[in-house]
Amino acid sequence: MRLRVVCASLSAILGLALAPLCRAEAVAAPAADAPPPETATTVLAPVFGEATVETAKTSIYVGSVTLAMPPFQRGGATYASTYSARVFPYFFYNESGRIAIDIPDADLRRLAAGETIHFTGRAENNDGEPRRVEGRAVPADAHSGRIKVRVWVTSKIELIFNTTYRFTGDAGEPARG
Repeated sequence: MRLRVVCASLSAILGLALAPLCRAEAVAAPAADAPPPETATTVLAPVFGEATVETAKTSIYVGSVTLAMPPFQRGGATYASTYSARVFPYFFYNESGRIAIDIPDADLRRLAAGETIHFTGRAENNDGEPRRVEGRAVPADAHSGRIKVRVWVTSKIELIFNTTYRFTGDAGEPARG
């Protein structure tokens, strides 16, 4: 619409017959309400389909907690895995369960571009007790970096784990958000 007004104005000012050119351009111009075309940035690289987080260890009063997780698999905007927490020397506090971290596509693109991101998530041990999860990922390159994960065991007890991550998805199907 705007193009037609500009063409008509130029035609009137210059006294030239621009109507055939304006019609051709107006036909070629996409509609304002048309969805954007799918581009390479719409679909994430397959490598983002899986994330490996190295085993992490943190200190507690007269002991330590080791957190181990197999690779996280991406489904939608969520990475999910299981976890195993080993408490030394208080073995009776050991637990395992499921963990999920929410990272939308836009945050993954920011991470791949070298920007630090913050994320939230949740965990639940095998007894059904919920755990709040928050963290920060600082990229070293497009596919790996450092990660700080905070896990609230109770409303007053917070464990902080510092470790590394890397995206380890295969070259199969692209990851979709």
